[in-house]
Amino acid sequence: MFGFIRVAKPELRIKEYDLYKAVYCSLCKRLGKDYGFFSRFILNYDFTFTALLELALADNFGGVKGGRCVCNPFKKCNYCKSDDGFGLSAAALIILSYYKVADDVDDERHFKRLIAKMLKAFMKGAYKKAKGNYPQVEIIAAEYYNNQRCAEANTECDLDTAAEPTSKMLSQLLPLCTENGNDKTALEFLGRLIGRYIYLLDALCDRERDIKNGAFNPLKQLSLTEAKEKTEQQLYIVINQAEKTFELLNIKRFKNILGNIIYVGLEDTMKTEINRLEKNK
Repeated sequence: MFGFIRVAKPELRIKEYDLYKAVYCSLCKRLGKDYGFFSRFILNYDFTFTALLELALADNFGGVKGGRCVCNPFKKCNYCKSDDGFGLSAAALIILSYYKVADDVDDERHFKRLIAKMLKAFMKGAYKKAKGNYPQVEIIAAEYYNNQRCAEANTECDLDTAAEPTSKMLSQLLPLCTENGNDKTALEFLGRLIGRYIYLLDALCDRERDIKNGAFNPLKQLSLTEAKEKTEQQLYIVINQAEKTFELLNIKRFKNILGNIIYVGLEDTMKTEINRLEKNK
């Protein structure tokens, strides 16, 4: 996961953004509780989204309370009173981050590979615990990792094929956020769309670096302009479908926050990243 699934802050009311931050901080707290202090440093906004989904679809929510940031005791922040809705997101973040580091060990060279090896060894204990807590997430992550490696081993692999493992992984992961059958069906399709969005945008953002490093990227054969136009067109299709799918969910709370992410944040993040590429070319 790459931190692309985030709110458009200017479009949120202050109290809504405070709730969003409370979920973010609560996930950070659960990471530290379950997997140790340093696990907090891999936190990103993608898994705040999954935690929000799980809380939004749950029957009950205990509200929030004030507290202090563990990483910065001088900073006040809010937390959810209960951390029951954060176990899945915390475990998924640990497991997928471990596989990302394992991928770096295979792909990087020299000093960067050494750093990746050290990180992999450092994360192994947390990974084993998360794997034991949520074996189904481990199965999903392992399949994703193997499928992605196989896709990228094929130099002729096109963009659709390369995006499929991430799309499939999230289509299996998001339904774990609820026990409701109808919501599971909608989350399966939403996960497929979000996974495709993440892969497409990441491939575009990493294109220049991958060309320089000789790494796989399905957009390498296109010019930057062609790659941008092709990816942007597909991203808009994904966003449109995600909006329609989101409306099928039985959201009990946080609807404005989640709606902000889907209706505004996805497009806003896409435009921000594309504008950054334009400035750096």
